[in-house]
Amino acid sequence: MKRSIYTISLLILSIPAFAEEKAAERLGSGNIYQDLLFISLASLIFLLLLVSLVLLKAFKGISKELLNPTPLVNEPVKVLEFEEWLALKNSAPSIWNKLLGLKPISEEKELLLEHKFDDISELDNPTPAWFMWLFYASIAIGAAYLFTYHGGGGGKLQEEEYAIEMEEAVAEKAAYLANAANLIDENTVEESKEASVITSGQAIFNSNCIACHGDKGQGVVGPNLTDEYWLHGGKINNVFKTIKYGIPDKGMISWEKTLSPKQISEVANYIKSLKGTNPANPKAPQGEKEG
Repeated sequence: MKRSIYTISLLILSIPAFAEEKAAERLGSGNIYQDLLFISLASLIFLLLLVSLVLLKAFKGISKELLNPTPLVNEPVKVLEFEEWLALKNSAPSIWNKLLGLKPISEEKELLLEHKFDDISELDNPTPAWFMWLFYASIAIGAAYLFTYHGGGGGKLQEEEYAIEMEEAVAEKAAYLANAANLIDENTVEESKEASVITSGQAIFNSNCIACHGDKGQGVVGPNLTDEYWLHGGKINNVFKTIKYGIPDKGMISWEKTLSPKQISEVANYIKSLKGTNPANPKAPQGEKEG
């Protein structure tokens, strides 16, 4: 029994070191709710161990008596009357009284307070030991929390948590928009006249398209891209689809595996911006006229 009590005591004493190690891992994680959850779990473990220690202490006397009973050699067996047995029973402290720190009924007279109300007396029972230990533990946990978050700088306050979460949200939004830009296809592409889109599309066009369409889109092997005539449709969806899948029968290769959907959208918008630029030596119109 003593060994068990010592073991529980060592476990309780090891809680601060365990909490410190885990707090070093959790604090600064960017999530105050996880830190509070850890503190709550540590408090629960502390309470359970404390209750276990109190239970072991309460049962210590009972188990000692069971394991080492008082010998009854050469002693006559005394038969108790019911009243004597009841008085003896009431005088012996119960397990519940031990846990709550209460005195047996036979000793309640020592706890009576002087005042009465309707012939009802009040007992001056002390606060249970387990409750006091829980109260002291809450003070210790509160002091540790105060030092960690408001004194030591190991934790982050709500304002800091908010700032960090906002920064993470901005980064996640940027990543989402970058991925969303590559979800464009011939059905969802939209025409844009933004300077950044046109400039990016022009750079892609100059790197990949001038051999067939000329440096101004006037047309070489491929058709003229600056007039009002189109072989495969002049809407932004048609231009995107032509670039993406190509026209193999006429020598137009597919750029689907070379350019991203965002890049195809940008070069398609650049081609749309070439309408009416009237470059020198344009190729003769081909296809059908579109307004």
